[in-house]
Amino acid sequence: MNPGSEYEPPRPPYQVPGRQFEPPTMPPGMPTMPPKRPAWLLPTLAAILVVLVAAAGVGAYFVYGKVSGASRPPADAQTGKAPSEAFPDAAAGPDVCAMLPEDEAERLVPAATVAKSSRDGDHVVTFSCDWVNLRISYGEYWRDRRIEVRVQQHKGHGAKTGRAMAQNSYELDYRQGKFVETAKPSLDPGEKEYKSPVKDIPGVGDGAFAQYTWRRDEKLQWYAFGEAYARAGDMTIKVKFQAGQQRKDAQMLSNDTTRAITEENAIREVSGLIPHFAKGAAAWQAKNPGVLAQPDPSPATTRSPSARPTPSPTVLATFPDDCGAVTEVATRLVPEPATRARGTEVGADRQTECRWLNLELPGGAGVKKIRSALITVHRFTNRVGGDDQVAAKSFYEREYGGDKNMAESSIGGITWGKIANVKGLGDQAYQQYLTTRGRGAVSASTGMVLMRKGAVVVSVDFSGHQRPEGDPTNSPEVKFMPEKEALAGALTLARAYLTELTKQPVGG
Repeated sequence: MNPGSEYEPPRPPYQVPGRQFEPPTMPPGMPTMPPKRPAWLLPTLAAILVVLVAAAGVGAYFVYGKVSGASRPPADAQTGKAPSEAFPDAAAGPDVCAMLPEDEAERLVPAATVAKSSRDGDHVVTFSCDWVNLRISYGEYWRDRRIEVRVQQHKGHGAKTGRAMAQNSYELDYRQGKFVETAKPSLDPGEKEYKSPVKDIPGVGDGAFAQYTWRRDEKLQWYAFGEAYARAGDMTIKVKFQAGQQRKDAQMLSNDTTRAITEENAIREVSGLIPHFAKGAAAWQAKNPGVLAQPDPSPATTRSPSARPTPSPTVLATFPDDCGAVTEVATRLVPEPATRARGTEVGADRQTECRWLNLELPGGAGVKKIRSALITVHRFTNRVGGDDQVAAKSFYEREYGGDKNMAESSIGGITWGKIANVKGLGDQAYQQYLTTRGRGAVSASTGMVLMRKGAVVVSVDFSGHQRPEGDPTNSPEVKFMPEKEALAGALTLARAYLTELTKQPVGG
């Protein structure tokens, strides 16, 4: 039985930056592109859900004999000492995070946040390391990945040595794994769960095995993971690898379009991970024979990927030729405009921005109008300088997913209209109408078109409003440019730019 969906072994995806331009420095009253949805919203909700699921799993793990508490451990019957005192010496514990090669960690959990911790319990000393990234952009999908590792050194109890206690713990885990192969769990209506047969992993420590879990409910959860268990001397090791993906345009807080790692891939990955930690545990014991590992006296530490500074765009000395070629069309939308062009590079995303603006258009007796046209071009290249259509498509899908999630909703004075695909405009294209009121210096509406042609993604925004002459640009009396006019203007300019783009090589 293999209820998981098809899964490609994780590899570092192309990390495509978002729209990285800072809001242009504008003269008073200039309209800006309304901001996209809050970038924190979806990943935060997803992270909360996964953390809750993970917490539930950890709780279940400690039910089966992994006793922990703050009470004083019982004295050893032969030595009269507490288990920790029965060891002849003590040493700094193993560095679990260092046991996994960096390239392997990056392959499975690219750009991971790494959390390290340790603690002393009544019967075991635990050393942990987690690699987590719940928001990996990959084409039209968001992927989540996590590796959790627990290495526990068992203390002797009564006549039993730490090695014997570790063997008991490992055998208990093995029997539990065999039991759940055929046990029927108590599930709520709509819930489904599958546990794979236990698979022995030969040649790892003093014994090792792996098992796969797949679970979903009717609407919210759908996840799967592989687990591997091993023993090395008086230490037991548990490794968990969880992976899944969901389309970027899927409804939030649902399992719609969710896919989880398959049994075959999960078992393969944890079977490849567990030897690293079994060897690391054995190496530590060989260096520290008969020694009780001491937890790190410092608090748990977390290392996140280094933030990369966003380059500031620079004003270009000359108007780009591609923008100049569509200026005639732009000036029909924005008569007698002031123009400006800027450029920057964010990783492999080479960006240019062209703007046409008029803040003082006549709108009839006692009325002032604002019109603005903005074209932002993203050209994606790979490491050898060639066109990177995969990166361009990933960027496009991320923008599409975010805009679709916010469609027909309002937050903080921003209202997103419905999203509509546009046929015959490059390889992919969609349009959306947005309004902004009461935020900053300008209230305005915008018709937006985003299109992709090969390795180039182009955003076209046509914005404007009208207001009584003498009123501020964020006046309550501002009237938005109608949706029909805003979208028609954006589409006209987008088609003109696409015509110019097709005269160039696909990479620009």
